[in-house]
Amino acid sequence: VVTVNKDSYIIRNEKKDVFAEVTGKFIFNADSPLDYPTVGDWVYAKYFNQDSFAVISEIFPRKTILKRKTSGKKIEFQLIAANIETAFIVQSLDYNYNLRRLERYLAMINESNIRPIVLLSKNDLLSPMNVGEKISEIHTVMPDIQVVAFSNITNSGLSQVEELLIPGETFCLLGSSGVGKTSLLNTLLAEARFEIQAIREKDGKGRHTTARRQLNILKNGAMLIDTPGMRELGNIGLESGINNTFDEIAKLSRQCRFNNCSHIQEDGCAVLAALKDSTISQERYQNYIKMNKESIYYKMSYLEKRRKN
Repeated sequence: VVTVNKDSYIIRNEKKDVFAEVTGKFIFNADSPLDYPTVGDWVYAKYFNQDSFAVISEIFPRKTILKRKTSGKKIEFQLIAANIETAFIVQSLDYNYNLRRLERYLAMINESNIRPIVLLSKNDLLSPMNVGEKISEIHTVMPDIQVVAFSNITNSGLSQVEELLIPGETFCLLGSSGVGKTSLLNTLLAEARFEIQAIREKDGKGRHTTARRQLNILKNGAMLIDTPGMRELGNIGLESGINNTFDEIAKLSRQCRFNNCSHIQEDGCAVLAALKDSTISQERYQNYIKMNKESIYYKMSYLEKRRKN
């Protein structure tokens, strides 16, 4: 599956892209949005009208699935992509650079057992020393994550990005609007296939260039999925993803006096003790607490909704 529209799909076989829909039985048996095809899925399909139209009857078992909470008040999962080996989190070295937002992306990716790599775009806006400082900030809280800084303007670092794209594997680009995901994709495709837009002058924020998720096959055989910018990144039930992202806090929590410690006010809390002596930062602690509360709340609401249905 290379493209997902509202009620239809574009699938690719060994010859061409074909418009497709799912069968009525498929729709009847689907219990949630997670049961429908998404970009990156491999599917069983039957072709009609001289192979100009196809009907999808089944999805091959997924190796990985990347999902988030739908934006707004609705509590439901939204599929982002499937069968991804590596997710590139793209942040630009301007207003968009934000460690707390980066932690949110990492929790979602780690929950799905997908390899995360951070790409820092627009490195031409900063001196090499300042770029190094930003990378050091990331490694202070996430010492094992790979970080590559690049520029679509000067082409700095692009060869390093290209070396990451292994033939036959599937990658995806995640990040806010305006960080340079589509410009990077055009560069990697060696053609201006997708339209790009300038950021808004009044607030420096990006406009949505990519309107839908789309899988592209690069010349070396790697598959790269571009995704629309995410202004909202809510998560449902990300306990393991959060613990992997905040692993130093998760390790401390096992030393707390109480097994059900909330790490907010209890006596004998190892996390609060580490916060007091600055072993962990106030900002990282607050994001950990906020994301945990949010994840648990949305999970309970989601399960309650499923019970009612």
